[in-house]
Formats: sequence, structure tokens, C-alpha cells
Amino acid sequence: MALTAGIVGLPNVGKSTLFNAITQAGAEAANYPFATIDPNVGMVEVPDERLNKLTELVQPKKTVPTTFEFTDIAGIVKGASKGEGLGNQFLSHIRQVDAICQVVRCFVDENITHVSGKVDPIDDIEIINLELILADLETVNKRFQRVEKLARQKDKDALVEFEVLSKLKTGLEEEKPARAIEFTDEQQKMVKGLHLLTSKPMLYVANVGEDEIAEPDNNPNVQKVKEYANNEGAEVIVICARIEEEISELDQEEKEMFLEELGITESGLDKLIKASYSLLGLATYFTAGVQEVRAWTFRKGIKAPQAAGIIHTDFERGFIRAETVSYNDLVEAGNMTVARERGKVRLEGKDYIVKDGDVIHFRFNV
Repeated sequence: MALTAGIVGLPNVGKSTLFNAITQAGAEAANYPFATIDPNVGMVEVPDERLNKLTELVQPKKTVPTTFEFTDIAGIVKGASKGEGLGNQFLSHIRQVDAICQVVRCFVDENITHVSGKVDPIDDIEIINLELILADLETVNKRFQRVEKLARQKDKDALVEFEVLSKLKTGLEEEKPARAIEFTDEQQKMVKGLHLLTSKPMLYVANVGEDEIAEPDNNPNVQKVKEYANNEGAEVIVICARIEEEISELDQEEKEMFLEELGITESGLDKLIKASYSLLGLATYFTAGVQEVRAWTFRKGIKAPQAAGIIHTDFERGFIRAETVSYNDLVEAGNMTVARERGKVRLEGKDYIVKDGDVIHFRFNV
């Protein structure tokens, strides 16, 4: 599943430093030349201890983690929705991502100038969020004018859409993101079709100084960002982009020692990947055989045939059954044979909703 999160932020907030860390740490860092206009794309492995444990149990010829894609989007400036800076190019790149990770500067460094002349994370967040809202308002207004004419003529479809657009227009004019406006399930499908920037889920990434990463809550700027995010039901993770860039150049053993010295248990990059994964309602199932143990990304709530289709369309087309065992049951049993003897391996049909951590062998016939 090619799902991607876009990394956005004002200039000089640490956005590109963080992305450099992602591409260096990436399993398959895409070989795109660095350019300010064209967004860089990097693939990273989704950290998952379960994959390591399954590898120990099965002893396969190879192990393949699931991956997640990050897009580095050129720095936004005030007035982007009106064409300032990279303007519409920036905004079009955001339209293509599934979620937004907004890097917010929470560190003070006199050697790195701030575009506004002072470090004020809430002001930074509001600049970016307002630009996204203004861009969406322009999209909605254009559509609104066309649909309004049809609605006056009592066109049934237009009347339904007009109600949705009116609600969006009012909310955006009150500076509410589209994701904060309530719609019915049917209306939500219509909103989705508009591809609005503020419909996308948002994760705030508070970037702190190297000496603050062990106790980030002591940083008043981090507290401000958390309070702001809490008010809109968003999540915040704290990273130090400069440290992440250093960590990305170390091997696993050196990385663990470095993190221990810093007094933290998990790298910011790992936190960012997990949080982005969660933000999009993603989960992981596994296939485990002597040839390969592999993790697969799926959207929560899908049924077994659709999950099989992630591996290959033939698996979905010719789906018969999914031989399934939960990760915990398999680990407790020690191997598939014992898991079967204990009655932990189930044969699931077409209506089975796949769960995070399922270890599945698909039976199919084309």
C-alpha cells in the first residue's frame, strides 16, 4: 500500500534535517535529486519487534519489513495560498499525501534565523494551518458557485452537495479545518471527493534542542504545542532533528548505546513512523514461511480477501480461506504445529475482518 505522510513546516524549523535523517535511515531511500521545488520521497521501515520474534521462530531465508513513505514538501510561507513562495506547487504536493506531519520549531538557536524573527510555535502553526484553510476555501468557493446555480433549479444531487459545501464554507470562514466539521457518513464521502488539505489528519512534530530531548516537557514551547494540539484532538511527538540525523548514520548497536546515553528509549524517527502509521488507521499482518517472513500494511477494518489482494490481485480474486493465528498465540506455542494442536489456528472466510498481528496463510485458486 503506497501510503505517504507529507512533512511540512516554515523555513528553518528543522524539516529538511529530519527528512535527511529519514532518507539515510531508510530501507529503500528513493534516489531523488534534492531540489527545492520537487518534493523528495523516502521509504522507511516500520519498526516492529514482532517481525524479529517471528524471524527467530521460523528461521526464514529472508525477512521483509513493511515500509512507509515520507514526502519532504518545500517550506511554506505566509501567503502561500495566494502564490507567495512556492505557492500552488507546495499546495499541490500536499494534496497528494494521506497525512500531514507539521514540524514546529521549539528550539532557540541564535545561529539559525527564524522567518518571523522570533521563535513562536503557535504563531508558526497558525500561519501554516491558515494557509491550508485559505487554499481549501478557494476550492470550496469555486465549486459552491457552480453547484448553487444547479441547486436553485432544484437539481436533487446539487441540493445535497450544496448543503455540504455550505457547511464547509461556513466552517472554513470561521478558520476551522475541514476535519473538525461534522458530517454524516454520506456527506463525508462527498467531502472526501473534494481532496481538501484540511481534511487530512495532522500530526505535530515538536523539534527541540539536543540538550532538551531527554526531558522535553521542561521546554515551554513544547507545552504550548501540546496544549494547542490537545484542543483540536491531534497528537504531538517530540524529536530533535539534529540528533536524528546523527543517529541515522549509526549501526543498530551504536544507535542503542547513543540513545541510552541521551536517556531516551526510542528514536524520534521510530516515534514518527509509528505515529504516522497510527494516524492513518493502519495495522500490520504477517506471512511466515521458510522462504520469507514478511510484514504487510493494511487499513484497519478490511476483510480477508482484500488483505490477500495486498500481496497479489490473484490472491483476492481466487480467495478460498485464510489460515490464521494471532501473533501472541503463535509465539506462546513456539511453532505452527503446536499452535494447531492447541486449536489456535483458525480457517477464516470472506467476511473475516483482519486484525493487527494476525499471521496468515492465504489459500486461493485462480
